[in-house]
Amino acid sequence: MPAAKLAEFHDVPAPYLAKSLQALAAAGIVASLPGRHGGYRLGRPATEITLLEVVLAVEGDEHFFRCTEIRKRGPSRVAPRLYSPMCGIAAAMHRAEAAWRASLAETSIAELAKGAAEQPEPAKAKAAAWLSATLAGRSPSSTG
Repeated sequence: MPAAKLAEFHDVPAPYLAKSLQALAAAGIVASLPGRHGGYRLGRPATEITLLEVVLAVEGDEHFFRCTEIRKRGPSRVAPRLYSPMCGIAAAMHRAEAAWRASLAETSIAELAKGAAEQPEPAKAKAAAWLSATLAGRSPSSTG
């Protein structure tokens, strides 16, 4: 499906989605298909793509918590050698991020797709009609 149509379907700005799709393509998660009827498709089976891979491709692999070592500043500071290598807050945040990453690594795109089946029936019918019209080259707005 073309990126512009995917953006329309998800009601997100096309440039935002295009940037994300480029990052996903660079990571091999999606493949770009050129031409008039081109667009994007998964680069490998959905069961083999984890949510962590998607997040890292789009957001990068930097840690979300950045310790600024405030414990080593202010009136109570002492010599740096007296501090433990990592404070309790940083240790807790790193454990939380490791758990978060592990959970995302255990979740495949195929599992997320199964969740789409749990959507309300009217929403599924509208999505199916929109996709059918779009793939047939008709205006999705004519699907009602």
